[in-house]
Amino acid sequence: MHNFKGLYIGGQWVPTDRTFDDMNPSNGEVWGKAPDAGVAETRAAIQAAAAAQPAWAALPHTVRARYMNKVADLFEKRRDDIVKASRGEGGGWFGKGMFETGYTAGVFRAAAAAAYSNVGEILPSEHDKISLAMRKPLGVVTVISPWNMPLILTSRGLAFPCAIGNTIVLKPSEDTPYLGGMLFAEIFEEAGIPPGVLNVVSCSRESVQAVGAELVENPIVKGISFTGSTPVGRHIAATAGAHLKKACVELGGKDSLLVLEDADMDRAVKAANFGSFMHQGQICMSVEKVLVHENIWDEFMTKFVERASKLKMGDTSSDPEAVIGPLINDRQAARVKDQIEDARAKGATILLGGGVHGRFVEPTIITNVTPDMKVYADETFGPVAVCIPFRTDAEAIAIANDTEYGLSSGIITADENRALALAAQLDTGSCHVNCSSVNDEPHIPFGGSKASGLGNHGGRWSVETFSQTRWVTLDRGGRPFPPVF
Repeated sequence: MHNFKGLYIGGQWVPTDRTFDDMNPSNGEVWGKAPDAGVAETRAAIQAAAAAQPAWAALPHTVRARYMNKVADLFEKRRDDIVKASRGEGGGWFGKGMFETGYTAGVFRAAAAAAYSNVGEILPSEHDKISLAMRKPLGVVTVISPWNMPLILTSRGLAFPCAIGNTIVLKPSEDTPYLGGMLFAEIFEEAGIPPGVLNVVSCSRESVQAVGAELVENPIVKGISFTGSTPVGRHIAATAGAHLKKACVELGGKDSLLVLEDADMDRAVKAANFGSFMHQGQICMSVEKVLVHENIWDEFMTKFVERASKLKMGDTSSDPEAVIGPLINDRQAARVKDQIEDARAKGATILLGGGVHGRFVEPTIITNVTPDMKVYADETFGPVAVCIPFRTDAEAIAIANDTEYGLSSGIITADENRALALAAQLDTGSCHVNCSSVNDEPHIPFGGSKASGLGNHGGRWSVETFSQTRWVTLDRGGRPFPPVF
């Protein structure tokens, strides 16, 4: 069983009287007893961040950059232990843990580079002033991170704001309090980053409403980074708006992969298989609808089913060959099962899979899906691919856009000009030609449209979100005042 040191507040490990069970989703065993914070501990973490912020922001950018690179080095150094935890606490397969650990190191290296980025610009002035647009950190930023990619999505939320001089209070998901929270505290402590720069509070599902409200509404907090479900994101964005705070929220998706008639078949099948079933489909950018031109429908579907059928399902914490692991908890498994059963009851065809065994859901491919089915409209967040044929580009665009979400998309075609024309019509924050909808890099603007989010994470877009732009002038031209004054 994993040993949690406590909450991490002001550079100290703070024990709590309350704990909650951190479960291994593969076998249902208790992976660890995580500290259960309340409002008092959360408020103390916010105050510790506020106390540390002026000195952190005053450090030379070169020093903050070196700290970010130390964090990156430690993620790489601790790779094996982190991958083991990823398989046990998060239910991910070995390859997912390896990728996520390396990517997280890359996020902190990109954040180190951001510390050197342009912090302002000189503007023209009609009065011969030296006119400056300058950026300064907001102050205290709270980060509420999810369980599905806890390393990547936590690092993306905190690394860039931290590198430019903000201090952080992090609340990880109750399903991954170590990977998305206390691991970062351990690494920041080992890197020697000053106390209070990062504070971590984990809490149970029963405590999350009160703790979350404090993280958003506390007047010391000036910015919020949230990644998670659309209903919760809507509430956080609305609350932040009511308090005139900056918020960047990255939410759900119902992403499509468009396979045109001139597609490279092998590439298309691999993109669909990876995009639909990587990490059991528990990725906001997962391919949930595969739209296939009718001229290649039979060939594509035969090869897609054949390829997906080879994915091995099993306990990822003990079987290194298992690629399809469990869903994170029973609630999520029940949701996916409900969508599959609803589709079956309304006449859909299950070409592959469809079985649900506790938290394990077989890779599932469904056809003959209609808009009245839950699996057509609702985010699934499980290993389920809905496949729909289309005749024209306009029809494909209409199906892809027929959702409240707008996060990512993919187009497989030999004609890049046609792809760019289609990409311009897709209501998504990103579009990837000849690749899966599952794509990310640390320095890019990552965000969605419609119900998929507000604002962008990544690179200079994170810098813009979590800093304030100020106008400062030096009057050297002697701008005249009206004579009456």
